[in-house]
Amino acid sequence: MTDSPQLLAGKVIVLSGVGPGLGRSLGEEAARLGADLVLASRTQKRLDKMAEVVRSHGRRALVVPTDINDEEGCQRLVDAALAEFGRVDCLVNNAFAIPPMEPLTTIKHDALRASLETNAFAPLRLSTLFADALEASKGSIIMVNSAVLRQSQLEFAGYKLTKGTLVHIASSLASELGPRGIRVNSVAPSWIYEDVNKAYFAWMAEERGVTPDVVYDEIADRTDLKRLATPEEVAQATLFLASDLASAVSGITLDVSCGEFHGY
Repeated sequence: MTDSPQLLAGKVIVLSGVGPGLGRSLGEEAARLGADLVLASRTQKRLDKMAEVVRSHGRRALVVPTDINDEEGCQRLVDAALAEFGRVDCLVNNAFAIPPMEPLTTIKHDALRASLETNAFAPLRLSTLFADALEASKGSIIMVNSAVLRQSQLEFAGYKLTKGTLVHIASSLASELGPRGIRVNSVAPSWIYEDVNKAYFAWMAEERGVTPDVVYDEIADRTDLKRLATPEEVAQATLFLASDLASAVSGITLDVSCGEFHGY
């Protein structure tokens, strides 16, 4: 891999959600681009593993086990980040919970509420608590959304409801926090070719009696580029919004779908 330009040199990024796939790539790509990271997740082992990756790129990593649905825990995250680094330049809200894949008329409302708590209210909570620090640095907030926003499949309805709520939160925060110098943007990846989806493709292939390559090709054929994005590509597009190259970009939702969807 070639050396990356240090687009995020000197910046401190708070990353919520460091699980497999995109979360892992966001952490590693941010470090490769020169950022120090504050890593927030509930699982200590996962946090420690991500911190090792960040440090392997010569960057600093602060591990803060956090339940983002807990107000006091989120405040401790803010305090720990500022105590360690003295500043925060970007908050990346990546943590999420998938509700049951059912139509809205059959989904259990308690399950939907739980997903809304993680997918919408937790990013709002973190954004609110980090606002003063981000104002001081003229920083930014990035909401990791999903191209489920562009879908109408019945089984995606609950997921779309939570992510639709999140995109409206981001839009409102962009207007509310903009006068304080804080940019707020969203990124909406479609299918990401990583371990979780690879396993899903393998399951679908087995159910149909075909190979995983057939499933991949069918889904990739919906895109202009005839392929699916890698987690590294989605992470790079996301982190562009954290860089100074995007200093005049706020209030947008950036599709990262290899051309599956065309936004206007």
